Amino acid sequence: MIFKNLRDDVANTLRLDPAARSALEVVLCYPGFHALLFHRVAHWLWQHGWLVLGRFVSSIGRSLTGIEIHPGAKIGKRFFIDHGVGVVIGETAEIGDDVTLYQGVTLGGTSLQRGKRHPTLEDGVIVGAGAKILGAFTVGRGARIGANAVVLSEVRPKPEAQPQFMPYGTPCDDAPDPIACQLSVLHGEVARLRAHLAALEEERERERLGGSVPGYDKEHQRRSVND
Repeated sequence: MIFKNLRDDVANTLRLDPAARSALEVVLCYPGFHALLFHRVAHWLWQHGWLVLGRFVSSIGRSLTGIEIHPGAKIGKRFFIDHGVGVVIGETAEIGDDVTLYQGVTLGGTSLQRGKRHPTLEDGVIVGAGAKILGAFTVGRGARIGANAVVLSEVRPKPEAQPQFMPYGTPCDDAPDPIACQLSVLHGEVARLRAHLAALEEERERERLGGSVPGYDKEHQRRSVND
């Protein structure tokens, strides 16, 4: 079972990373795959009561890959860690199938109490580089967490039945420039204020000119009362 999952992990890496040219390259050169290899062994030991040995195997994996995965963490199929340096996955974290993490991601806990204290990532979640997901809550199926985000509460599932893969969890193709969007909003607001100011000035000018016309004030007051 362990080795079948690893074959799936290799195939998934080839599917998602255009830089990977062969299964042999993934097996020999990808620290994310190496970290998974160590974790599968460490998790098996942890589940069978070999807690210290499981932690020891996990520690070796961390030293060699720069990726720290607690042996108690539950990880599904086709898990992909791209680049991987600085990834930290806590003891009670749960990760579904087809999940992707980028470098610097932390799945951490905010409680000192034993029990569930790390996040659960459902199937198809993508977490961008440097993101921190902290706490015992669920990130819903297909959700995308952008780079350097700090997530402290539940994230709803993405409504699409089969979400498209999105590198780093961030839309990059034809994505609107946020600064340009804000400038466009400000431009519209300024235009509205200018139109309002012009209307006020026009009304003021009418009142000024009307004061010099005989009978204007009385007619103006009469219209005001009738309105």
